[in-house]
Amino acid sequence: MIAKINGDRALTLARDVLDIEADAVRGLRDRLDGGFVGAVDLILSCRGRVVVSGIGKSGHIARKLAATLASTGTPAFFVHPAEASHGDLGMVTADDVFIAMSNSGESEELVSILPLVKRLGAKLIAMTGRPGSTLAQLADVHLNSGVEKEACSLNLAPTASTTAALALGDALAVAVLDARGFGADDFARSHPGGALGRRLLTYVRDVMRTGDQLPVVRDDATVRDALFQLTAKRMGMTAIVDQEERVAGIFTDGDLRRVLERAGDFRNLPIGSVMTKAPRTIAADHLAVEAVELMERHRINQMLVVDPAGKLIGALNMHDLFSKKVI
Repeated sequence: MIAKINGDRALTLARDVLDIEADAVRGLRDRLDGGFVGAVDLILSCRGRVVVSGIGKSGHIARKLAATLASTGTPAFFVHPAEASHGDLGMVTADDVFIAMSNSGESEELVSILPLVKRLGAKLIAMTGRPGSTLAQLADVHLNSGVEKEACSLNLAPTASTTAALALGDALAVAVLDARGFGADDFARSHPGGALGRRLLTYVRDVMRTGDQLPVVRDDATVRDALFQLTAKRMGMTAIVDQEERVAGIFTDGDLRRVLERAGDFRNLPIGSVMTKAPRTIAADHLAVEAVELMERHRINQMLVVDPAGKLIGALNMHDLFSKKVI
């Protein structure tokens, strides 16, 4: 038999679930105390790694916390409590911090290995919904992730409790990364394959055109010379430099359109009379995203790259930035 969907009931239940879970997360805020600070301090002073463990739905949240810590500057990994009792506990050392996650605080597989964790000398942080539980009592620091009720209409399926644990784990990871001074560049180095990594690790020098690909003429050239470079190099512009290779101006497609509005033969006009003087420039060691910001702010599609003396060393345009996935 195929159940029929009652749209109004489904929407009502969905809104109730979101309200209950939002209230569960908000309830954690006023419950934070010195124990949370103690947990942050234990992780910061850890000379080994952070080992996160949990079983069932708490295990999924534990895996996520381990991944978040690892990607934000804290060496961490997940260990399954059942596997830990069959050999994986050998990965835990006295220099580690062990984070045990269980809503009840009585998960048998987890509780059974904690005396061994303590005997090894590792510090124990427990995240449970019951301060009086076995797990909480064994811990060096206990974080209370308890909720009034689950979002499940039967008040059985882990829903609000897992959301609260997830949020509390995120709060812990963010507090630790902030205390470490972990910045955007650090994050990019641990995410080199992602879009953020490309944006934060790509410099102007990585995307600029140089050498024969660079359209350039001297400041005593004519519009005809500039047109040849503009057409041949297909960057939508030509750089103009003086005898010392310092940037004197730029001649763009927009400048060409304005020249075409003039009467008569413009091809022999001195380029200096029609170029845009003092164009926007950037240094090669700036981040490519900085070039994007400048180009968008000033509504330009090309930018010249100069050295500290103002000499032309490259150029880039929006197409280059798109192709490198900086935008």
